[in-house]
Amino acid sequence: MTSPSQTLPPQQLDNDEIDLRQVAAALNRQRRLIGGITAAAVLLSGIYAFTRKPVWEGQFQIVLENQDAGEGGRLAQLAAANPILAGVSGGESSLETEVKILESPSVLKPTYDFVKASKAAAGEDVSEWVYTDWTKSLAIELVKGTSVLSLAYRDTDEYLILPVLERITRTYQEYSGKDRRRGLTQGVAYLEQEIDKLRQQSAASMRTAQAYALANGLGIQDGMPTGATGSTSGGSVEASREAAQNQVNALRQRIAAAQRSGNTTLYKAPQLEANSEIYSQLQRIETRLQQQSALLTPQDQSIQRLQREREGLIAYINQQTIGLLQGELITAEAQLASLTRPREVVLKHRELVRAALRDEKTLAELEVQLQSLKLDQARQTDPWELISTPTVLDKPVAPRKKRMVALGLLGGLVLGCGAALIRDRRSGLVFSEDELKTLLPCPMLERLPAAAPEQWNSTAQLLAEGPLADAQSVALVPVGNLPNNQIEQLRQALVEALGNRELLVSRDLLASRTCSTQLLVTASGAPQRQQLQQLREQLALQGTPLAGWLLIDPTLEA
Repeated sequence: MTSPSQTLPPQQLDNDEIDLRQVAAALNRQRRLIGGITAAAVLLSGIYAFTRKPVWEGQFQIVLENQDAGEGGRLAQLAAANPILAGVSGGESSLETEVKILESPSVLKPTYDFVKASKAAAGEDVSEWVYTDWTKSLAIELVKGTSVLSLAYRDTDEYLILPVLERITRTYQEYSGKDRRRGLTQGVAYLEQEIDKLRQQSAASMRTAQAYALANGLGIQDGMPTGATGSTSGGSVEASREAAQNQVNALRQRIAAAQRSGNTTLYKAPQLEANSEIYSQLQRIETRLQQQSALLTPQDQSIQRLQREREGLIAYINQQTIGLLQGELITAEAQLASLTRPREVVLKHRELVRAALRDEKTLAELEVQLQSLKLDQARQTDPWELISTPTVLDKPVAPRKKRMVALGLLGGLVLGCGAALIRDRRSGLVFSEDELKTLLPCPMLERLPAAAPEQWNSTAQLLAEGPLADAQSVALVPVGNLPNNQIEQLRQALVEALGNRELLVSRDLLASRTCSTQLLVTASGAPQRQQLQQLREQLALQGTPLAGWLLIDPTLEA
């Protein structure tokens, strides 16, 4: 028999390991909850899918003319005159430029106004409409490897799609080469004017930032984001200050580690490795200590003397190490103090640097746009050709009802399983046999099939002749919410097996302590974790021997 004082403390059952069988059992116990949540999710997704308005789609295609063969010489001349255009692919760049122009607000804004007015006339609220949001219903893309442009438009109003597509085709047709050349010329002139202004502004803002940095002793990179200047080394006081702060922190940690070592553990530092005499002396003492420890007991005076010498030498080495590290810490803190700048100075410098970088970035973007317009101006592509008439698909493209219901089913299953596991865990009931073995302070003796109580007599007889053979009186202690009929059936089986010996059935540990030994009985899902922990503590205080515990298993076949 095992007494409570001889058992090990219980292991805390955390979620370090996942038993898939226990997870499956928990899900099976909460199958009604899972089914309810899944059914609700499917119902909601179905309602959402069937109440949404159908979305219709219309399409047409156009082919963009490509005259790169006749303009290749002019593109080469532009690339030679301006390095930024070097390596540009004539055909691909021309088509992409044409597509971007066709996507621009100057072309599509009238169509957007038409759609907005039509929706307002139909009674819809269009007060919060935004052009960029409306363009998401348009899909304009080049067919890969060709000069064919495909355009698709989606809307919940099936009868509005064809008028919108026809309006777009007319707008594209009205966008003649003459208008396009005039627009490009005006765009180039405007960008050149803005670039001249911004170039002066960018140079002035950069000079202001550099002058402020020189006046306050800051490096060229202080205040700039990482990679903003194309380099991350050199010229940054902030970087030096951060490095000094890291060195101070590292030294403080090493000092704390050396102080924690005390006189029992040697804290090795590179600063003292050159002093080989100290380490040689410590090595000799440790060698002698190992040799004599093999022959003498730890209480021997020579062993204790060598221990004291070793601890004293370790303490001396550690104190020397701490002194050297503290000297380095003072130097590092002084260096850190010399690099610290007032916060408002650094923030002001960062503000100036951001302004200079913003101007420089804007200037670069405008220059790229200017070169793109000049390239497009040089190409002078012809108007496009319509190769398919606008058509509306026979069936709506959205909502995909089956897909929504399937996603609702999947989401309901995931949510239901999560809720089931949480509910099962919060119930506090213990179903796992392994967890019962861990929480109960005695070994498990036998599993009793709940469906066949007539087999309990043989188990009771084995218990009476085995673990309970020397007990004059036995206390049967039910653990958890066990059915009274099961407790009564087990009591009758034990009474017949024990014969004239006393059997006490009670949950009161004060009453059961008068017996020679105690026998616990429980079932899967009957006790709670907190109840088992309290029982373990009470049994430890009671001190009455425990013979073991029985498990009434409803899953065990007869």
